[in-house]
Amino acid sequence: MGKRLIIQRRGRGTMTYRSPSFKFRGQIKHRMYDDVEKSGVVYGRVVDLVHCSGHSAPLAEIEYENKERTLIAAPETIKVNDSVASGSTAPAQKGNTLPLSNIPEGTLIFNIESMPGDGGKFARTAGTFGKILVKGEKVSVILPSKKIRLFDGECRATIGVVAGGGMKEKPFMKAGKRMHAMRAKNKLYPKTSGVAMNAVDHPFGCGRGRHPGKPKIAPRFAPSGRNVGLIHPRKTGRGR
Repeated sequence: MGKRLIIQRRGRGTMTYRSPSFKFRGQIKHRMYDDVEKSGVVYGRVVDLVHCSGHSAPLAEIEYENKERTLIAAPETIKVNDSVASGSTAPAQKGNTLPLSNIPEGTLIFNIESMPGDGGKFARTAGTFGKILVKGEKVSVILPSKKIRLFDGECRATIGVVAGGGMKEKPFMKAGKRMHAMRAKNKLYPKTSGVAMNAVDHPFGCGRGRHPGKPKIAPRFAPSGRNVGLIHPRKTGRGR
């Protein structure tokens, strides 16, 4: 008899695991990387600061000179009616978006593109930032995870630190508050380990206590309900 595993339940698409994306205000991304940005600069104005339940940081709505609008993660100290710029010749000031090759070394940046024109992938959470270390054929950037990554010089980033850095300093005093915060971002809460479940809910669940009772490596031709634990591991973590 099949088990009601979390993986199977998520794939079924019920309301328990469905993201409330109709409440989201939009995607965080840089404006389109066109010829104007590659050779010049486009100026814009902050028309509104909005809250989006799908993001941890406040969002800034930018209206550019050509009436184009986009959402970015709001940098610290930004306010409505502030002027921002996007382009290769934009000044290296807080809130402006430039290619990494045009940003001075040691500058704090966020919403870094992984490849030119993808809109931004790294350092987007509230209070996070990256830092440009060395510029050469590739630009070396230290990410919020303290890992150093090489980027193409044409990849764009916004100068500054993402606002909302004190969000994690305020603790969740009640489980209900935590549940609603996780539900807004489609995060599974609470997380229950397989060994704590009943036998009908997980292959590792039983009355044996907190022990799987069987090898964690799934059989090679196991059905989807049994395919849990270490899936084709190179190492098991046990010293041999």
